[in-house]
Amino acid sequence: MYGCEAWTISKQTQKKLEATEMWFLRRMLRISWTAKKTNDTVLEEAHTTRLLISKIRKRQATFIGHVMRREKLENLVTTGMLEGKRSRGKQREKLIEGLADWLKAGKSLEAIEATKDRKKWRTMIANAVKQGT
Repeated sequence: MYGCEAWTISKQTQKKLEATEMWFLRRMLRISWTAKKTNDTVLEEAHTTRLLISKIRKRQATFIGHVMRREKLENLVTTGMLEGKRSRGKQREKLIEGLADWLKAGKSLEAIEATKDRKKWRTMIANAVKQGT
């Protein structure tokens, strides 16, 4: 998880991370891959929920809050406000957009504005972690 603060997590990447997490749980609980157990029953046996994605998103959110409050070069790079032409083709997902979806903040601008108030930003992160999305 080193450096996960800078990852952009697409739906495909999220599925791969969730599959890896489930594989880890099955290995720790010594459940054979031929055993006919659903993922829900494995999660119940482990007495846990999906933790990996929520941990990554929480770390990303705290990092983005820190970067946005500093208002330096990192802020410009993260928000994509640099001068120049955009590349051709489908544009890549930005880290801010992924976090705005996770926090259910609507648009990325609302998430950026919320980072200015540290208390509000922390409550948004805590609510998103509680919901487990």
